[in-house]
Amino acid sequence: MSYVFTPVPVPSVPVVGKTERFPIHRIYCVGRNYEEHAKEMGFTGREPPFFFIKPATTAVVVDAGTTGTMAYPTLTSNLHHEIELVVAIGTGGRNIKAADADKHIYGYAVGLDMTRRDLQGEMKKQGRPWCIGKAFEQSAPIGPIVRKEEAGDVTKAEIWLKVNGQDRQRSNVSKLIWNIGETIEHLSAAWDLQPGDLIYSGTPEGVAAVVAGDTLECGVAGLPTLTVKIA
Repeated sequence: MSYVFTPVPVPSVPVVGKTERFPIHRIYCVGRNYEEHAKEMGFTGREPPFFFIKPATTAVVVDAGTTGTMAYPTLTSNLHHEIELVVAIGTGGRNIKAADADKHIYGYAVGLDMTRRDLQGEMKKQGRPWCIGKAFEQSAPIGPIVRKEEAGDVTKAEIWLKVNGQDRQRSNVSKLIWNIGETIEHLSAAWDLQPGDLIYSGTPEGVAAVVAGDTLECGVAGLPTLTVKIA
């Protein structure tokens, strides 16, 4: 098959202990999925889950033990960090029940949902889609994937983020409003999940701005730490 121009290579993530890489199909993100983060954003309670999508090409893939680089994006003066547990889908499906969700999971990774908060806020005020605040280049850094059988119990794992060595976010995955199984159930009712899909499961409280020169260290217990420098 020939193309009118060379296609963009398929983005992929390394898998701990394997030479094969995990090809990214889509990136789904869950909004306001920790109660304390929902409160700091001006919301409360267990609202129905909602989702937004980032292109696969927004991933900044960082190998274990290295520091990735993310360029400070254009059009913003208020770039926020959001640490998240990422769920990697290995088996697709539609209308997956929460009780069966684990069968569809390949593994887990640490990710960042970087946000142009000022642009997102302006779009919210106008009642417009806020893709410009979320789905920009390099907005989805991610570390290596650990296969689920080697990751331990991520449902009770500590999740944290430091900026220049100082704590910014610290919580536990057990505090998710909608747990991983419930999230997959809701998501697969709206979209056909495919192998290669990544689900950024939500961020805890403590989101705040970063500037060029800052170094972000991000972790979920049992997974490789993700380190990213803002260029």
